[in-house]
Amino acid sequence: MLADYHVHTEFSDDSHEPMEEQAKRAVSLGLQEMCFTDHVDYGIKKDWDEGGIEYRGGDGIGLAAEELQPLANVDYPKYFAKFSRVKAEFAKEIALRCGLEFGVQVGTIPKYEALFAKYADKLDFVLLSIHQVENKEFWNQEFQQGRSQQEYNERYYQEMYDVMKNFKHYAVLAHLNLISRYDKQGKYPFAAVRDMIAEILKLAIADGKGIELNTSSWHYGLDDTMPARDILRLYKDLGGRIITIGSDAHSTKYLADHMEEARAILRDAIGMQEVYTFRNMEPIGHKL
Repeated sequence: MLADYHVHTEFSDDSHEPMEEQAKRAVSLGLQEMCFTDHVDYGIKKDWDEGGIEYRGGDGIGLAAEELQPLANVDYPKYFAKFSRVKAEFAKEIALRCGLEFGVQVGTIPKYEALFAKYADKLDFVLLSIHQVENKEFWNQEFQQGRSQQEYNERYYQEMYDVMKNFKHYAVLAHLNLISRYDKQGKYPFAAVRDMIAEILKLAIADGKGIELNTSSWHYGLDDTMPARDILRLYKDLGGRIITIGSDAHSTKYLADHMEEARAILRDAIGMQEVYTFRNMEPIGHKL
């Protein structure tokens, strides 16, 4: 099963890629399934119906610095309506799934509870991400500022654990060690946070949740997978089995990027036997 389970479109603040273009590209690449997972980041961004949306320059990752991006979440009615149209248009060529990427913080959990309750019947899949802590983002170093490398790494993983203890409406934990991508102090030793990560993985496993192998590590030039191989091995050793592969593509250029390499790592280096897809929030295993 070739499936990309982390894909962004024009409904994410940091992407301009039309949904139908991602679908066309997926078909041309031979994908059998793809899930759209556009951004929701309460605390940082507003819903469109709140009004007063502010714009800022791109982060140089999803959008170039000179490109304006709205500090806004998915426009839910338009998103679900367009997904239905695109799904029908490509039904004979690829199975499309509807998801969201929830950038949850402890203080924003009530908003996500309400959002999930409202749209649960429309969702096949939800990624849980920690994109910011205390409403401070990582990419611009606001979160790391004034903290030592140990302090911001431990604070990041503690927030993740606390969110997972109190919020269960997700399927898979995305790019678990995302903080490493923005760590200007260099690679933080896995041994220093192993115990914290183990507790996170144990909780995910106990709750029947999965983790993601995010292939964006290749085009960001990271020296390991995301999450790192040590984390993938630990997840397997603890009894974890639900893994999705996602490119985190914000444009067609990176759709399904390095998917075969990711599959080979899971199979040959980690010893995983299956990769997963989802429908109606339920995991479906496929042999690697």
